[in-house]
Amino acid sequence: MEILPLGHASFKLRGKFATVVTDPYDEKEMGIKYPKHIEADILTISHNHFDHNAKGLIGGSPFVVEGAGEYEIKGVSVIGVGSFHDDKNGEERGKNTMYRIEIDGLRLLHLGDLGHVLSSAQVDVVDGVDVLFIPVGGVYTIDAEKAAQVISDLEPRIVIPMHYGTDTYNKGLAPVSVFLKQMGKESVTPGAKLTISRDKLPAEMQVVVLE
Repeated sequence: MEILPLGHASFKLRGKFATVVTDPYDEKEMGIKYPKHIEADILTISHNHFDHNAKGLIGGSPFVVEGAGEYEIKGVSVIGVGSFHDDKNGEERGKNTMYRIEIDGLRLLHLGDLGHVLSSAQVDVVDGVDVLFIPVGGVYTIDAEKAAQVISDLEPRIVIPMHYGTDTYNKGLAPVSVFLKQMGKESVTPGAKLTISRDKLPAEMQVVVLE
């Protein structure tokens, strides 16, 4: 399976028989371009904010998943698990959906704009994560320190940070370097994509930064 970054919290997960896209953003509101001609079989939307819900940008007439529940599309299992966009039970920013996606024998978890550490019940529901997509920029989501706690609770094999400040989009978000320092992974070099299979998962947890 191939994982390609599309920007912010949006990724393209290209499997053998299906393609999933997560959280496309409104390029006009964000002020950064969204890649052209992106198609998917499945589209997940973690919450209804402009930087995560630009459904109209995705071609291919995808099956759109927007909320908690269990879905099976083209051999891909998607489980939406309810959470919150803040640490006050949604009082500030509302609800957020985490998606546990099983594709090509791999278990991926996209946390969306998670705003709190996970409860033991939530950890139990999404247990057994191979690849974790986790927000790390703070302000609107968990920060680097809380992200490290979530990672410790979930024990994924691969961690892909997202939703952090960049040269083209900041809004007060911390850069990914803050998270890498928190994790003791300052030497990580960003890559353009990640190709991974079940039999090639690392024995020890690996942090992968995608450009």
